[in-house]
Amino acid sequence: MEKTEKTEAGSGIGTYNTTPGAGSHLPFPAPPSASVAGRKLSESTHRRRKAQPLLRDAPNVMIVMLDDAGFAHPDTFGGEIHTPTLTRLADSGIRYNAFHNCGVCSPTRASLLTGRNAHRVGYGHISEYATDWDGYVGVIPQSAGTLAEVLRAWGYNTAAFGKWHNTPANLTTQMGPFDRWPTGHGFDHFYGFLGGESSQYEPRLVENTTLIEPPHDESYHLTEDMAAKAARWLRRHRAITPDKPFMMYWAPGAVHGPHQVFKEWTDKYKGKFDDGWDAYRERAFARQKEMGWIPESAELTPRPDTLPGWDSIPEAERPFQRRLMEVYAGFLEHTDAQLGKIIDELERLGLRENTLVFFVFSDNGGSAEGQNGTVVELLAQNRIPSTIEQHLDVLDGLGGLDALGGRKTSNMYHAGWAWAGSTPFQSTKLIAAHFGGTRTPLVVSWPRGIKPDSVPRTQFHHVNDIAPTIYDILGIAAPLELNGVAQDSLDGISMAYTFAEPAAAGRKGVQYFEVAGSRMVHHDGWTAGVFGPRIPWVTTTPGLDTWDPDNDVWELYHIRADYSQARDLAQEQPGKLAQMKDMFAAQAGINKVYPLGAVYRVVTHPTDRVAPRQTAWRFSGDITRIPENAAPNIRSRDHIVTVDAEFGERASGVLYAMGGFSGGVSLFMDDGYLAYEYNMLGMCRYKARSPDRLPAGRHALEIEFTMSEGRAPGRAASYVLRVNGEPIAATKVGITVPGAFSACETFDVGCDLGSPVAHEYFDRAPFRFSGTVHEVWLRYK
Repeated sequence: MEKTEKTEAGSGIGTYNTTPGAGSHLPFPAPPSASVAGRKLSESTHRRRKAQPLLRDAPNVMIVMLDDAGFAHPDTFGGEIHTPTLTRLADSGIRYNAFHNCGVCSPTRASLLTGRNAHRVGYGHISEYATDWDGYVGVIPQSAGTLAEVLRAWGYNTAAFGKWHNTPANLTTQMGPFDRWPTGHGFDHFYGFLGGESSQYEPRLVENTTLIEPPHDESYHLTEDMAAKAARWLRRHRAITPDKPFMMYWAPGAVHGPHQVFKEWTDKYKGKFDDGWDAYRERAFARQKEMGWIPESAELTPRPDTLPGWDSIPEAERPFQRRLMEVYAGFLEHTDAQLGKIIDELERLGLRENTLVFFVFSDNGGSAEGQNGTVVELLAQNRIPSTIEQHLDVLDGLGGLDALGGRKTSNMYHAGWAWAGSTPFQSTKLIAAHFGGTRTPLVVSWPRGIKPDSVPRTQFHHVNDIAPTIYDILGIAAPLELNGVAQDSLDGISMAYTFAEPAAAGRKGVQYFEVAGSRMVHHDGWTAGVFGPRIPWVTTTPGLDTWDPDNDVWELYHIRADYSQARDLAQEQPGKLAQMKDMFAAQAGINKVYPLGAVYRVVTHPTDRVAPRQTAWRFSGDITRIPENAAPNIRSRDHIVTVDAEFGERASGVLYAMGGFSGGVSLFMDDGYLAYEYNMLGMCRYKARSPDRLPAGRHALEIEFTMSEGRAPGRAASYVLRVNGEPIAATKVGITVPGAFSACETFDVGCDLGSPVAHEYFDRAPFRFSGTVHEVWLRYK
């Protein structure tokens, strides 16, 4: 790759500058210092800095990554869900069948963007589970500059679209600080959402650092919006800066829960999965071999004892389980189609030939967090047990099976479908010891630079290898200093050696994996690992508080001869296992993995998670869009809220609300009546309402909320509703939500933005208050 300035071997951005304090972040020398001595006053003593060099003919870079998609879901690689865009890219490039993620969302993204191991950059788990241990703080350090920061310094335009999930949850409010948002990590433009998931119909959107609302339009869908915005950005790029290359990071929230897509996409799959997940797995395994996607010697691993077989599902529940998978399948095909629109736009603009596309099919394996199939996915994360009968009862009230995938449900499929999507491997997302959680298809397509080849690359690689690969292709070195900060070394290596040589010997050294105590280490064709203390497809796991990792049982696999980790050799080769365990221990120490299971402090005790420290708040009537993780805990903590409101006769509208239709609280007025609802994740709705209409005027409206004794998740509570100090209604909350109502909804005053909490005003959302909210005073008791 030709450049206007030549780099020295091993040098990095910033190492060129020899003038202290001047331009140390730039990839070219600072101008020589000049003295005024001997110069005429008419001569300039301040020369312009050299123009920033561009990499000549440098390829554009596009990184695509879906969310929670399984290894065996796309028909491109043996599954049964139509993915023509993935196939189109694979047919125009090369494919990898031994490429790996980190087993869970935020860590994979942090590793991909930095070229480093996840714990080493503070992302041992998702942002919402951040703790004060170094490997789990949820903050990418400035010493781990992102790919976007480096490419921007080399003249690239940079943009990110979709899911971010690498900003600490308590720093996602409109007050920032914004240095931890995408635009603070090297992206000139960002359009998407900051958290772990979002509704596809009422997303909590951010453009750069501005909070924006989607249109209230029945035809709106977030993934379609992501594609349209990306295509528009490409048009602006070519029109205004045609001489510059671009980097685009397109990471939609799909197909993470909630699984939401229009019915016409879901209906494409009616009847396709009627025989269940065990049969799906057998069919996918056979096709994977027929296509040459997996080795002929690969074995199909058995279903774990803790996961129910399809035959055990009662006949009355099977239509529900089938429809959940049909919704997921339609959601995945719909997502693939939106990516296709961006690829079409690249071709139309004449940019496709020199665009290097990395399509990381998923950030982890298929998600078993839907557990037994659910209309409300947050039940599992809150460790609240439920029965399929309860879900069907709720669904009947929402319109039956046709409601799945729509605005009134936040459904996810049964864990069995996630396991089937992991064929031929063991386990799912959140298990770092098995490839079902960590192995994902990778496609690399660059028409100008890579000759298409259908032979799978089988070298062991990891998401931390993508940034080094790009640097290698561009002929630049990872910076030793960036923006004035000394940089940590990369953990990844370049994969470019595999582009033209499918059978090249793998070059990856040791690679560790760890998610919440589940762990693995790979070296030289061997893996050793521990399943971990928690089973993702089981709601409650006893003993987390007393779990001792020193007593864990290790497994050992020779994956050079055992592609799917089907034959555990731990008992046969104790010496090799001991060697591998020592290797993991060394990697864990270097990469800040210890203490193992650090996240369980917030998993088992949700009240310990990152949250505001204050105990009292005063909100004016125009305060909206405070993310639940940064808002007062009005789910599961004693509190009193007093609303100073003024209104006329028959006033209507929300006074304050937090959450959405699948879980939240709302104090609102409806035709003059005062009402309060505690929506327990859509399964139970605890309501109180004034017996009479409130007269016009200025009033103090109060809720006093009191939890029952103890600390167990899901404790009961009670509340009293008062007007001007006089009790007017009271009720009990049988089960409270310990962790979160939602991963994406917000606290709002004077309206209910996003998904509405209550049935009563669902069709009137955001149901703005017709009077005036002077102040909301909220305090913990």
